[in-house]
Order: sequence, then C-alpha cells, then structure tokens
Amino acid sequence: MTTLLALPYWQETGIKLGLALVVIPTTSLILVYLFLFKMMAFMQSRLGPNDTGPYGTLQLIAEAIKFLQKEDIHPAQADRRVFRMAPVVVLASTFLLYVVLPAGPDAVVEDLDTGVFYAMAVSSLSVLGILMAGWASANKYALLGGLRAAGQLIAYELPLILAVMGVVIQAETLNLQGIVEAQATGEIFGFGGIGNPFILTQFLAFLIFMIAAQAELTQTPFDMPVAETELVGGFHVEYTGFRFLLFFMAEFGTAFAFSALASVMFLGGWWIPGFDVDDNILNVLGPGVMLAKILLVAFFIFWVRFTYPRLREDQLQKFAWKVLIPLALANIVLTGIFKVVF
Repeated sequence: MTTLLALPYWQETGIKLGLALVVIPTTSLILVYLFLFKMMAFMQSRLGPNDTGPYGTLQLIAEAIKFLQKEDIHPAQADRRVFRMAPVVVLASTFLLYVVLPAGPDAVVEDLDTGVFYAMAVSSLSVLGILMAGWASANKYALLGGLRAAGQLIAYELPLILAVMGVVIQAETLNLQGIVEAQATGEIFGFGGIGNPFILTQFLAFLIFMIAAQAELTQTPFDMPVAETELVGGFHVEYTGFRFLLFFMAEFGTAFAFSALASVMFLGGWWIPGFDVDDNILNVLGPGVMLAKILLVAFFIFWVRFTYPRLREDQLQKFAWKVLIPLALANIVLTGIFKVVF
C-alpha cells in the first residue's frame, strides 16, 4: 500500500486508522439493517421499519440520533470513572480486531505475522469492559450479568482458539494473508481450480468456531449475560444514551469481525478463483468478495439467534467443556496426523 500511495508513514497510518474508524459503525449499520430489521422481520412475518427513508433505510440514523439525545445517567452509587470507561474498553477491543482483517493483497491496516494470535488476544479484552460495567454499575443484576459474561466468554474462548489451531496447522502460518494464500494455492485431489478452502478439510473446526463466536457475542442461545427475563438487561442495564449505543455498536461490530475472520480462515477471504494472489485488481474486487462472504457467515449467526431458545447456565457451560473442547482437541490431533501423512 505504501508503494501505491507513495505517502509518508504518518499519513498512511492516519488514513488506515481513519478508514478503520469509519468501517466499524458502517459494518454495524449494515448488519443491524439487513438482519435485525429486515431478515428478522421477514422470518417472523412482520413488516419491520419501513417509514423512515426508502424501505426504512434511514431508521438507523433516527435511532442513533435518539440515543445521542438521551440523558447520560449515572447510578448514585456507581464508580463513575470505571462506569464511563467500560463501553470504551469493549468498543476498543472491537476496533483492534479490524486492524488485521485483510480485504485484499495490500488492503489491510497492519499485516502481522502473528495476525491470528493478535486477533484472538484482542477479542478477549471485551471481558474486561463487561466486568467493569457490571461491577461499576452498583446494581446486583448488572454484576450478575458481568460475572455470567466473564464465565461464558472464558469458557468459549478455549474452543474458539482450539478451532483456529486446526487452520494454523494446515496453513503453517499465523499470518491471515498467509492463510488466504494457502487456500488460494492449495489443491483438492490435484484440482486447484477453486484452491482449497479450509471449510472442506476443517469443517468441524468451522462449526466449533461459529458456535463459540455465537457465545462470544452473547447472542441467543448463549445470551444468559443479558437475559431480560432474568437480569433485566444484564451488565449494561444501567447504561443510557450514547454509552449504551457504544455497547450496541460493539456487539454488531464484533459480529462483523468474527464473520470476517471466519471468511478469511475457512472461505478463502478476498481471493477469487482464477486470479493470482498478487494481482492488484484484487485490491479493488477483494473487498466486495469479502463483504459477500462476511454477509453469508453473518446470515447463519443471526439465523441461529432468531431460531433457538436460550440455554440454561449449566447447559451452556457443559456444552463448552464437555462437547466443544474435546471435539476441538480431536480436530487438532486429526489435522496433525493428516498433515504428517499427506
């Protein structure tokens, strides 16, 4: 990208950061409008928002203005500094995920050699913000929600990371661009027309990753930390106005980021069959291809959210420790065996 733009380092970095800051709210708007407003309404035989703008496209702008106009309220007994910082920490963990997501051969903010490790590490930072929100709110329901969220996120981070390990072993790299290239240059029984998307050889890892990502997003059927019927709203029950909007934006921004990670690691990312991985045209076409794959993955995430009932806390924990983690470990062993044999 430096050679293409011929800009000083500080200008290039400023442009990259600016794009990342614009992308997060944009991606949140896309997922909310397509899936929360339209797809959910269609599945439940409702119209959905359709008055504000063409087909309700401006409803999200109206919602954002509404949140910004609301009063910023603090509970009397709250730790105000921690209370205010919590949504910023959660949103920052989402922002950091976008730094390593590639959308083309050169279309990436920072191409880290340890991109997978970095993505898994920063995604876990949201736990700190959730615990901060639950504790600082001085509300027993918020505290219970924060503790539930911490237990759930810790439990499901393990199968998430173990599922990714199968991809890393097969690609022999932690670099996300390298994982895309490994799929693009791979072959299926000697046929390389479509490369070797890892969803074919790592389908079990893909299923585990998707289930664990659903739990990391605290979405149904893993929404115990925010269960309205039990905890009134969970760890963010005391938040109003733009601070609640930050939590909302972080949730859907993270859903987009996890969908992007899944598309990179299992669906070939920005690569298009028939093109060389170094072809500059992929810097133009790649983002569109990535967006299509991301929306496909996100469709399944939200389809599950709108379909299944909530799990009990004990069922949720047993499923992680007794089902997902053993399956993920078995997948690593099988991947290692096949890697050595073939």
